[in-house]
Amino acid sequence: MPMGEGSHRTMEKRIAVIGSGNVATHLATAVEGVVQICSPNLANAAALAEKVGCDATNSPSDLADADIYIVAVKDDAIATVLESVPTRCHKALWMHTSGSVGKSVFDGLGYDRYGVFYPLQTFSKSVDLDMSRVPFFIEGSDKRTTDEIRQLALSVSTTVYIADSHLRQQMHVAAVFACNFSNYMYTLADDVLQRNNLPFSVMKPLLEETLRKACSNGPERSQTGPAVRGDREIIASHEAMLDGEQLDIYGTVSNAILKRYNK
Repeated sequence: MPMGEGSHRTMEKRIAVIGSGNVATHLATAVEGVVQICSPNLANAAALAEKVGCDATNSPSDLADADIYIVAVKDDAIATVLESVPTRCHKALWMHTSGSVGKSVFDGLGYDRYGVFYPLQTFSKSVDLDMSRVPFFIEGSDKRTTDEIRQLALSVSTTVYIADSHLRQQMHVAAVFACNFSNYMYTLADDVLQRNNLPFSVMKPLLEETLRKACSNGPERSQTGPAVRGDREIIASHEAMLDGEQLDIYGTVSNAILKRYNK
């Protein structure tokens, strides 16, 4: 569906965002029609509300009447939030933003229309993002609801997929490998660099080229390094420089690469 049509429809909706963290901040500033931010921390809610230009509250009982409610909180807090919402708000369209929690979290709580609005990205309040490039994975309780969530997603992003709970969970696992785990590898690399008085910035050209090749040729075909070559002598020399956690991780990952590529 064209972006223009999606944007036009969502601008007519009143939206309340529950949460004031990283995801909530980016979504609240990306969608049109936000009328309220609700968060247990009133100071955080007020700060985000000022940025968006809307009201703030720290009490679910004071939720504004809205057409759409976006629950952007930690996974283990979603059910608690939904259980605390006044019944007068249950007729609206509700959605959470988790990749790991199914739409079944709404079951038995009296909500008429609900779903999932999952943006696949790593978010930080202080880092601006081009939300139009962020893929959204969505699901609704029925076709009409799915269509409405899709319209909202298209008002923000050019890439929207309909994905059930199983597929979103698989995507989330893949994202943990690609993003969270790789970033921890950067941390371990930075530890080595700091011990040798080198800045992490020296890795930037290498990281940029690694990502470029992974995206253009596929990660499996782009693997380089001593393990993919089966160079056990170099691996042993590297391991001799390491100890503790770094040695364990280096050995585990090297063995995994050796097993995959040197059959």
